[in-house]
Amino acid sequence: MRILIRLAPALAALLLWFVAGPALAQYPAGNQPAAPAGTTAPRPGGPALVGTPAESSPDIKIRFGDTLFLSLPGEDTLNKTLQVDRRGNLQLPEVGLVEVAGLTIAQAQAKLKNALAKVFRDVSRFEVTLKERRLLVTVAGLVKQPGQVELPGDATVQQAINAAGGLAQGAQLDRMQVRRGKEVITFDYKKYLDNGDNSDVPILQPLDEVFVPASPLIGNVQMDYEAKSLASNGDAGDDRSSIKVFGEVNGPASFAYKPESSIIEYLMRAGGVTRFATVEGIRIIDKGQPQLFNLKEYLDTGNHELLPKIGPGATIFVPKEVEEVKGGKHTVYVMGEVFKPGSFEASPQATFLDILANAGGPTRFADTSGIRVLHVDGTTEAFDLQAFSLAKGRDTSMPKMQSGDAIFVPEHEVTQQDSWLKFTPDRIVRIIGAVKNPGRYEWNEQMNILDLIAQSGGPTRLANTSHIEVLPTPTVRGENSTITVFDLATLVDKGGRLDQLPMLKPGDTVSVPDLPENPVDNKSTWLQQSADTSIYIMGAVQKPGRYAFSRNVHFLDILGAAEGPSATADLTNVRVTHRRGGAGPAALTKVNLTLYFNSGDERMLPDVIPGDVIYVPDRNADWLTQTKEQTVRVLGAVGKPGRYKFDDSMTILDLLAEAGGPTLDAYQEKIVVVNYAQGQDQARLFNLVQFARTGDFRTLPVLRTGDTVYVPNYSQSDWRIFETYLQDIASVAALIAIFRP
Repeated sequence: MRILIRLAPALAALLLWFVAGPALAQYPAGNQPAAPAGTTAPRPGGPALVGTPAESSPDIKIRFGDTLFLSLPGEDTLNKTLQVDRRGNLQLPEVGLVEVAGLTIAQAQAKLKNALAKVFRDVSRFEVTLKERRLLVTVAGLVKQPGQVELPGDATVQQAINAAGGLAQGAQLDRMQVRRGKEVITFDYKKYLDNGDNSDVPILQPLDEVFVPASPLIGNVQMDYEAKSLASNGDAGDDRSSIKVFGEVNGPASFAYKPESSIIEYLMRAGGVTRFATVEGIRIIDKGQPQLFNLKEYLDTGNHELLPKIGPGATIFVPKEVEEVKGGKHTVYVMGEVFKPGSFEASPQATFLDILANAGGPTRFADTSGIRVLHVDGTTEAFDLQAFSLAKGRDTSMPKMQSGDAIFVPEHEVTQQDSWLKFTPDRIVRIIGAVKNPGRYEWNEQMNILDLIAQSGGPTRLANTSHIEVLPTPTVRGENSTITVFDLATLVDKGGRLDQLPMLKPGDTVSVPDLPENPVDNKSTWLQQSADTSIYIMGAVQKPGRYAFSRNVHFLDILGAAEGPSATADLTNVRVTHRRGGAGPAALTKVNLTLYFNSGDERMLPDVIPGDVIYVPDRNADWLTQTKEQTVRVLGAVGKPGRYKFDDSMTILDLLAEAGGPTLDAYQEKIVVVNYAQGQDQARLFNLVQFARTGDFRTLPVLRTGDTVYVPNYSQSDWRIFETYLQDIASVAALIAIFRP
């Protein structure tokens, strides 16, 4: 029976040759019988028609640029696609130019057939079909690549411009043209770009010319423009009605006139006035009549009646402020180390701080404890601004200011003097470590740790802001002082209350530690990192080692810092050892990362704290470390024999796939499964070939850890032995047939 099954394919092929061979021999190579009635044989070289059925109608008229498909069976030179040129002609092989533009498909076919009849004998089966509508359009003017372009039949003006490389800088969008013979169609392309309404642009026809004019702002000299500089010249397209704004403005230019716009809007479009402008004397010339506008008065009162009327063609000029000595009954003076020294107009209600703030306040070189007020009557009054800010209003008052008084803010006597030379240890706090400007800083009772960190320039890029330490002043008796740990990273990420910040006292020291630069390559930096801020990751990861840890770091963050698992990592058996800093045994958590990645359940990830150890095992570890009760053995004709991990979710198919699958000479009909059941070892056969045919999963043998799967070699099967004997018998029979008389 096995012999008949194996010889069945050969017998079937031989029977097919005897039955079909004579019939197939009737047709020479390359000739096939005609297609049955009711079917359509493929046309040699004939591509499918492009477009709707209406486009292949014989009544449709041919346009310039259209592509036609010509078909004449038996003539390869006429089975091709040709395009109608700009003059409406087709270039026919062996005939020449034939004008077809404006004709219907039927008319063109008749005309072309008459022309071909003069050269070819049989043109009765000649056909013409419209393959694709095309547009031949010329794009000129301010485009990047002007010239002729070929577009789809339903292309728009925007597609034509894009085919020409797009608009060039300086193009005027509201006066674009489509020229069709002697007809010129002007349209607003900017309006189309604003609303996307296709009715705002003309529909293109063959041989149209799209012309993009130049904006009058670019003048009559060819040069390269930047979009920013071109836009800074305003948007006026008509010099007669444009509004000109120049003088002490940030962007003098000409702007398009809008009836509803005021002088404020034109000044804003010009970038506003400069700091040198005379805002009290802005000049406007409208229809030949000059007038003045006081911008300061308008801003002080908000009276819209002060706004002048701006008509088309008006000119706005903002003059420069003339340098002059200011004085008067409401003038006070500020001199010395302030940001804006000078004279200021002050009302009688203005206080000392109002005037000082109007001058920009003291600079960082100012000696705010030695300010002097020079009164107009010749007397001098000293004022300590620093003591005033710390006194909270007790036993001090601000100087009374009068018209003509002067405030003098002196400079520090030694501006580069180190702080420890100016302040005694009972008035300073120190900050050291990973900050931009470590050193000694003056203390006051309102200072907190955030003030000190900000004053020192803030943490550096490698600062460990989750473990900032505050060291109090050492006691005289040498007793141990309590160190306060401050987590700035958590405060920045999650917020907190300011009253919970560590309050600084004179003599305190704030230490901001560094993060290790590279915990893998530079092991010496671990000495700078305490164990209570570290976490360990080992095993099959890209960068095992010791990493800095904060409360905001997640389990996956630590795994990502180690650049993730290696290619051979066993993600189903990750272990986390929780040391907890105690002397007893550590707790152990098992993590199945593969299941987490499949489910996305965050509850499967453990919480880690400093001191914990993450271990990722290698699935290619020595199999001798695994007991037989944990593995299944795969032997025989497989790609990778050996011991493999096995669980209840796997079948014999998974195990064979893990072992590389059966080899080419494997005898798959008799795979042996040896297991222990009912108190004794027993063996069962599994036919993998039969399973592949039926797909019946009920025939799969049940596997357990400790079982053995053996895949025999084909040479070891009974069938192979029988074939060997059969070949020997065939050889003897052949010899008998040769020597038989």
